[in-house]
Amino acid sequence: MKLNINNETSRLKSVILGVAESNGRQPKIEEAYDPKSIEHIKAGTYPQEEDMMKEMEQVAAILKKHNVEVLRPKVIQDYNQIFSRDIGFVIEDKFIHANILPDREKEIKAVSYVLDQIAPDKKITLPEDCHVEGGDVMPHGDYILVGTYRGKDYADFITARTNVQAVEALQHLFPHKIVKSFNLRKSNTDPKANALHLDCCFQPVGKDYAIIHKNGFLEEEEYHWLVNLYGKENCFEITAQEMYDMNSNIFSIAEDVVISDKHFTRLNAWLTSKQIQVETVSYREIAKQEGLLRCSTLPLIRE
Repeated sequence: MKLNINNETSRLKSVILGVAESNGRQPKIEEAYDPKSIEHIKAGTYPQEEDMMKEMEQVAAILKKHNVEVLRPKVIQDYNQIFSRDIGFVIEDKFIHANILPDREKEIKAVSYVLDQIAPDKKITLPEDCHVEGGDVMPHGDYILVGTYRGKDYADFITARTNVQAVEALQHLFPHKIVKSFNLRKSNTDPKANALHLDCCFQPVGKDYAIIHKNGFLEEEEYHWLVNLYGKENCFEITAQEMYDMNSNIFSIAEDVVISDKHFTRLNAWLTSKQIQVETVSYREIAKQEGLLRCSTLPLIRE
């Protein structure tokens, strides 16, 4: 398999889509990885496996409709395998293993049959002190955009998933690119004040547009850097509630085709006005785990 990913929006040819089957029991509060999951555990509204399976199959059907090869992880009994974006990511023709939370290391083994098709010299494991998850990493032509948290209290935040060591390692791996990092707002307790990954407060869409939420960034100049990169007129600013609902976590099949949640009415109308076809699903149950469409997809090949 020859990998090829240079941006977020070129025509998608092959993708790993997570699975919700045999998702396991509802976690205890102390076992949850993010504040939104904790919120729904406390409220008694944590998502049910059957509902999440239906939501994911809607996505699989749309991908296949657009002639995308859809690969799925092998099902591990009683294990959450929805968010395939977390386990790795592709830049150019290289697959980088994410050093994710230790409790989730089984997830990479479930896609070993895919990784076995990739040349050994194209598979990279970062040093142990590099923490990184795919939701924080966005190839963008000459740039690699990376969400991180630079605070000295990094270790105190289970929501801090990508560290500065990983940013430096990516720059070393891709010296011909500009690796630009963004200090994200983190909270273990407030889902409306937590950008779990970069794709929770920002995402490129179309040819030269972007979805963005200012308060997801701890440093205002870094937010302005992104706005200037795209042009203010090309940026769709989402509210704190829309960030909480995961509006920036849609998924591009091509520059002119996206999958979005049908509840994102303001965003979907804007996308349509830009001549972007919006394929809609309901992902309200999966969203309760603080992840959405980009989180549950791991692109391998784009044209």
